[in-house]
Amino acid sequence: MKVYFIFDIKQEFISLYQDNQRVLYNILRQIYYLDREEVQYGYNLFQQLTKRIPKERIDRGIFVKFHLDIPYSKRGQVHYMNNLYRDEVSRLLVKKSYIRLEVEQNHSSFFSILRTYSSNYFVCEFQKQEYFFLGGNRILEESSVF
Repeated sequence: MKVYFIFDIKQEFISLYQDNQRVLYNILRQIYYLDREEVQYGYNLFQQLTKRIPKERIDRGIFVKFHLDIPYSKRGQVHYMNNLYRDEVSRLLVKKSYIRLEVEQNHSSFFSILRTYSSNYFVCEFQKQEYFFLGGNRILEESSVF
């Protein structure tokens, strides 16, 4: 299973990191793995890099788009896509600072709909060290990040 964290990067950082996504990934990865004592520093850095996510708008939009589809369901705050024909099992949770997407495979229908909300979404999979801008089609994998 892969767990993707999706962040809405501020426009001023897009041009800075568009061609150097590895640096942006390393910054977010370091924030993700910070010690408890350094949480305030990480929070300040995170707020400088990212925009708030319109949680209610995205939750409502996903529900309206998929609620009549048989493979889709929503329980509480979590959106589920269980499409056996496309070999897809995905769970999406929208927060105000990030979006968490759990997938059992390498693709998800949720990526295409999230792309319509922002072209500045940056996707990170911290365990497998994958990262990419959602507007792009390329997934980068690094064996050694540092």
